[in-house]
Amino acid sequence: MNFNWSRLFNVIEKQERSIIGLMSGTSLDGLDIALCGISGNGAETKVKVKHFKTVPYDNVFKAEIKAIFSHKDADLQMVCLMNEKVGLIHAGMILQAIESWGIKPEDVDVIASHGQTIFHAPASLHQLPDYPNGTLQIGDGDHIAVKTGIVTICDFRQKHIAAGGEGAPLAVYGDFLLFSEKGEDRVMLNIGGIANFTYLPADNDAQKVFSTDVGPGNTLMDQFVQSRYQGIYFDENAAIAKEGVVSMELLNELMHSEFLDAELPKTTGPELFNLNYLIAAQDRSKTNNLSNEDVMATLCSFTSKVIVNAISKCFSDDQKLSIYMSGGGMHNPLLVKLLKNGLPDASFYTTNDLHINPDAKEAVLFAVLANETLNGSTVNFGNRGAVPSICMGKICLPF
Repeated sequence: MNFNWSRLFNVIEKQERSIIGLMSGTSLDGLDIALCGISGNGAETKVKVKHFKTVPYDNVFKAEIKAIFSHKDADLQMVCLMNEKVGLIHAGMILQAIESWGIKPEDVDVIASHGQTIFHAPASLHQLPDYPNGTLQIGDGDHIAVKTGIVTICDFRQKHIAAGGEGAPLAVYGDFLLFSEKGEDRVMLNIGGIANFTYLPADNDAQKVFSTDVGPGNTLMDQFVQSRYQGIYFDENAAIAKEGVVSMELLNELMHSEFLDAELPKTTGPELFNLNYLIAAQDRSKTNNLSNEDVMATLCSFTSKVIVNAISKCFSDDQKLSIYMSGGGMHNPLLVKLLKNGLPDASFYTTNDLHINPDAKEAVLFAVLANETLNGSTVNFGNRGAVPSICMGKICLPF
């Protein structure tokens, strides 16, 4: 038997598998690395987050990714080269992280790599009748596997598209396995570059579970800050937005979008919600002369409004929801205040209350998906294209 397959079978038979989950989102701030001990599978999955850190991207690397990120006319040679380079950089970050934790590569069973999304193109966005849903994550898994010597599972989103989904959000799979709780209607709200949520029904019926993007999370706020302030990448503690006043004229124009009016579930990305989207809304509303503070206050209100509207559309007023937040947006006190004001009957928590660091959650979920690739049996989510009942991920062998 090939050594790699023998090694994999030994991993599968372990009582607890050591899996590193990786996540780098559309904020492009760095690589989240979560070392997890995972036992069981399916509804019996148990996770211990043993170590976690975010390794920031340096400015040069960040600029290289931005040069090909969400651009229809990206340099194809650079896309090709950055696919390899991102894999090598991520592998180096992993090796440095595990060394700092006092762990050897041979002590890690599997790496679960999400990769770096550079373009997301669901049919609802590209609107080309002869083409399917599409998405592209770079950071080649074979480069990670060979450089680290660790089996790497990657490219999770392609199976989702092949089976009829849009390639996002994938959080629904891990959310259901880790966070479902009989007797409590839960909304797992992740506010990253794009905001999305998963609904987990109180009766644990997988066929009622659904997940959807709702619109911009931090992406517009982050892009605006980076365009106006040298060396500042996000509005820490909403310091800028708190000094501003919401422009209702601009807010109303920002809300005019076919995507925001479309039925749930749906997916989107910075390909739609970017600075050009903001500039067009300012042109239409004749608000080009707003102060930076007023623009930021309005963008924060915009993010809160699209989240509140989506959740309100899905659930009745008398449905007592427990909302568990994760992602960078949960650190924005103004945004959180607006969400609580907009959903006064909901109870707000973070995934810390469920024993998972909210900053690590997305990386942990990909570790769970990799565990399902090796050990799981397909959860029956019903006959729904948006949530196909599948296991995901491609296996890259180190030798």
